[in-house]
Amino acid sequence: MEKTQQFIQDNKQRFLDELFELLRIPSISADPTHKGDVQKAADNVKHHLESAGADNVEVCSTAGHPIVYAEKIVDPSLPTVLVYGHYDVQPADPVDLWDTPAFEPVIRKTEVHPEGAIFARGACDDKGQMFMHVKALEAMMKSGEMPCNAKFMIEGEEEVGSENLEIFIKEHKEKLAADIILVSDTGILSKEHPSITTGLRGLSYVEVEVTGPNRDLHSGLYGGCVANPINVLSDMIGQLQDDKNRVTVPGFYENVEILSDEERKEMARAPFDEEKYKSAIDIPAVQGEDGYSTRERGSIRPTLDVNGMWGGYIGEGAKTVLPSKAYAKISMRLVPFQDPDEITQKFKTYFESIAPESVKVEVKPHHGAKPAVTPIDSAGYKAASKAMERSFGKKPAPLRSGGSIPIVALFEEVLGLKTVLMGFGLDTDAIHSPNENYGLFNFYKGIETIPYFYKEFADLNQSK
Repeated sequence: MEKTQQFIQDNKQRFLDELFELLRIPSISADPTHKGDVQKAADNVKHHLESAGADNVEVCSTAGHPIVYAEKIVDPSLPTVLVYGHYDVQPADPVDLWDTPAFEPVIRKTEVHPEGAIFARGACDDKGQMFMHVKALEAMMKSGEMPCNAKFMIEGEEEVGSENLEIFIKEHKEKLAADIILVSDTGILSKEHPSITTGLRGLSYVEVEVTGPNRDLHSGLYGGCVANPINVLSDMIGQLQDDKNRVTVPGFYENVEILSDEERKEMARAPFDEEKYKSAIDIPAVQGEDGYSTRERGSIRPTLDVNGMWGGYIGEGAKTVLPSKAYAKISMRLVPFQDPDEITQKFKTYFESIAPESVKVEVKPHHGAKPAVTPIDSAGYKAASKAMERSFGKKPAPLRSGGSIPIVALFEEVLGLKTVLMGFGLDTDAIHSPNENYGLFNFYKGIETIPYFYKEFADLNQSK
């Protein structure tokens, strides 16, 4: 792949300029006022795939935002890699916390990235990482070193739950036929310590509503006589975990995968500096389930967290009301063998059971996701490991992630394909937050590594 790597070196600045073009488009899928921008981003991706040398490039309409499809079949007898990514982004809010405008990308040097990092919404999640695959395709095509076939499915609804992706996949199973799915929407341990994500937690997400009186009441006249929904909700939330930080929902741990001591020892070999971890998010101490390390708590153990809570008067000054309603959004991260629908039902049953008679409770399920695990003895994982070892000069560590990517389980269920999660982001990239950024090192390292994956995957399949 020497010609490919040389092409990448010769075109670094152009690649960056073209990414900046895409980052300037505020393709916020959650905001209907940006529908035109989402379409514009899809058209931009289509243009770059065509320029890279892909065939049959099309912007496919859905009931929501479009999906960009492309392919390059160099030889039907060769294996096919299906690349998944997304071009939509999170809202920039709160905009006043950005050092520079979210959709005006700039490069700034940081402690983590002395060579510079791209600051913009979508820089890492997922425009920057998705664009690496487009540029890697271009490099292989222009150099005449395309070792296997490639297909691309780049969607515009990932940040709002990929509502129409399942429909698209089911309707185009033949078109999407492949041997492996390759995704870069995850990260590595550090620039010095590459890693490959081998597991993702699932998700059960609910909203709860607690109702007391039929209207807000005067807290002086009614306080102490009528249940305050905020007080009740706070108490109910307090009952969801015990003093060992274990979730108290009956049956919650029933099907939880238990890793062996050997597997846990293997996980512990990956570098992790707890002091740096605490310092990066400015906390005095970590907290979590007894008997597990910080890394284990965030990857192989299930959790329950309140994501938001509101009710009553929250404006300026004072208003002495006893509120009619209180609300909370709660997420539960799940591990292998936990089913999101079952967990949601168990939560609903328990939460309703601990409510006092003085209030009414409603649990509204939102979206969920199944956990996913990628076997490290698969051809896809081996190809990713060898590719990273070639580009980083060091063998990557297999690592489970605490996050959820619902489409991974969907791909296996509908297409029967395993997914390789070969991402290049860092924990410090501030995805979904103000000042999201992506290191130039990581952007270019991704483009350099992806062609090696194609080569290694082709070689492994030929040697079968």
